[in-house]
Amino acid sequence: MQVRIQNMNDDSAKPLIAMIGAGNMSRAIIGGLIARGHPAERLAAADPDAETRDAAAREFGVATHAENQRAVAGADIVVLAVKPQVIDRVTESIASALRGDCVVVSVAAGVPVSRLRARLGDATAVARVMPNTPALHGAGAAGMFAAGCSQAQQRAVRTLFEAVGKVFEIEDEALMDAVTAVSGSGPAYFFALAEALAEAGQAAGLNRETAEGLAAQTATGAGVMLGAGDAPAAELRRRVTSPGGTTAAALAALERNDFAGIVHAAVDAAVERGRELGGPAATGDPRGDS
Repeated sequence: MQVRIQNMNDDSAKPLIAMIGAGNMSRAIIGGLIARGHPAERLAAADPDAETRDAAAREFGVATHAENQRAVAGADIVVLAVKPQVIDRVTESIASALRGDCVVVSVAAGVPVSRLRARLGDATAVARVMPNTPALHGAGAAGMFAAGCSQAQQRAVRTLFEAVGKVFEIEDEALMDAVTAVSGSGPAYFFALAEALAEAGQAAGLNRETAEGLAAQTATGAGVMLGAGDAPAAELRRRVTSPGGTTAAALAALERNDFAGIVHAAVDAAVERGRELGGPAATGDPRGDS
């Protein structure tokens, strides 16, 4: 496997990647990889739903399977794009079919490496990655923690998710719950803000279409400015806030209502829920469904 992974720019040596689950996130990754030159014949996907499998096959020309074991046979990288509630069943279903030198990547929120290895085997190379839904548009943000992976495997996993956005490596697995809370769940916070902003615009007299359009485009523009990396968010905020102006008045109202405290509470709640999702590993519960 290492020869294939270390030569990812050589089309004849691209790793064989199997996606378990062929939903939106899997299809975003597959689409991103193909757009970057990864051959469709080096990709496979498994999903219990026939319509989902057919859609992936039609859209990308990849091999699809109803059985997880068939998809992972011979794979260099296996991506578990499934919900935490079914992760134990899925890992048990593929354990005997995995190559000894493959790397298993889990995107299931809250599920620790120890819980994955309890069913895959202690020697299995595992990476936990928390992507987010903007990956569907090539603008994702993903945190990555690797355990027992070679440098070549880590590079391969990183390359996999760089096909749909930016990747940030996390050295302490305990911080993956914070990654989930900030970026995994984060898009919903921005959507909620845009929704509230549009509603406030309507209350101020704008029609619905205009208010929603202004809110959406403003969010897009602000995201572009942040993503450019020219300055941190605090500096960008200062640049658009004239003393005594309308923005200053609005920000003062947010501060009076403890806007920062609300955001902290939201992130804390998401972190706690992530820990709850990983709970069965600590209790030794073999079912893993919570």
